[in-house]
Amino acid sequence: MPANDYDLVIIGAGSGGLTAAGFAAKLGARVALIEKNKIGGDCTWTGCVPSKALLKTAKVAHQLRTAARFGIAAQAPVIDMNNVRAYVRHAIDQVYQQETPEELRHKGVDVIAGKARFVNATAVAVGELLIRSKTFLLTTGAHPRIPAISGLNEVPFLTYENIFENDRLPESMIVIGGGPIGMEIAQAYQRLGAQVTIVAKRLVPKDEPEAREVIQQVFENEGIQFLWGRGESVRKEGLETVVKTNNGEVRGHLLFVATGRTPSMNGLDLEKAGLKFSANGIPVDDQLRTNVRNIYAAGDVTGAEQFTHYAGWQAFQAVRNALLPGSSSGDTALIPWVTFTDPEVAHAGLTEEQARARFGDNTTTGRWNMNRSDRAVCEDDQIGFIKLIMKKDGSLLGATVVSARAGETISELMLAIKQNMKISDLAGVIHPYPTFSTALQQLAAEITLDETLSGVKGHLIRAFRK
Repeated sequence: MPANDYDLVIIGAGSGGLTAAGFAAKLGARVALIEKNKIGGDCTWTGCVPSKALLKTAKVAHQLRTAARFGIAAQAPVIDMNNVRAYVRHAIDQVYQQETPEELRHKGVDVIAGKARFVNATAVAVGELLIRSKTFLLTTGAHPRIPAISGLNEVPFLTYENIFENDRLPESMIVIGGGPIGMEIAQAYQRLGAQVTIVAKRLVPKDEPEAREVIQQVFENEGIQFLWGRGESVRKEGLETVVKTNNGEVRGHLLFVATGRTPSMNGLDLEKAGLKFSANGIPVDDQLRTNVRNIYAAGDVTGAEQFTHYAGWQAFQAVRNALLPGSSSGDTALIPWVTFTDPEVAHAGLTEEQARARFGDNTTTGRWNMNRSDRAVCEDDQIGFIKLIMKKDGSLLGATVVSARAGETISELMLAIKQNMKISDLAGVIHPYPTFSTALQQLAAEITLDETLSGVKGHLIRAFRK
């Protein structure tokens, strides 16, 4: 086989591409991974990893200010943004060591640096190199969506692509956008010492209203301000940027724009391969196949939910469908997500509104406030709750967790929903004490006991006890 012929060529080395390449290589396929920028993609360099490292430094600063509640003399932290940036870079570098070209080649993946463009449905060019393949997988991800706000392109602003290279702490900061990215950066910079104002129509719009209320209250308590509405115009006045909405104006020394992401497809010459696409992404079928049978797509570029874990899961399914007999669905509505604010906001399955729209009066809910959790009390992380959405027979439909460990707790609930478990199943699993997940068992046990002791069954049980 010529050196430039492959069983599978993957374009884009983010979470999806890395997962796909590793899986394909283990199957014995001859696989090439093409990346025009940095291996690891947004997650490693400008998304998940640096944002969590920044949030950690900000939490340490917050704990220093509020240490008096633990009997420790509080003090104002001295923030050195150069050192903060160095910590973030160190985290990135450590994660990247598992994704280097050398590591990938050791696993049997050919890594090709450069910008790929389709020549036809069976070949792409990277510079002067022509690469042929039986199948292709597009995992090119997404990039920041810049809103159509008058004057925005005439003022300096940052997005998640460059915020982690910032080496100065602004006196004041404006965040446009109330989604996960905007919320995480807003809380981090407020805790580091900036005065942050969020400009948004509402916060974490996909989550339960109760979660939104808790996070807004936490942010207000920490000093974050809000200007509700959509940005209409932006202008520069001296050292400050002014954002105007229909509800007023706000001024700040640093502007951060976090209004979503849009699929990355520019420069791929998709039309030369006969691929259908739009500004919303590349449409795929249930097997993640595009309209061209030997070309697959997965993750953000398809216009699907934009989560690192979902992109990896879809890419795995796409490789399975491309290289193995039979097929597996690459589409699911059961996608967990976490906004890594403090407290975290995690969700899986249906919201209460979605469940009631589908199941009507057969929907019921249960809630456990975290101030009833012994571990939360010990750590003074009592803000938040667990909310379960169920059918009246106890079948679990969805869950929202707002707590200090919500991202860990939601995995158990995700498994329970996927396996069609009932609340009584969760109640019967012994959880180690004291953990944050103990609250989940307590809630499940409370719901199960109330159900058992209600109605005729409960009457008979009580009668037996007499």
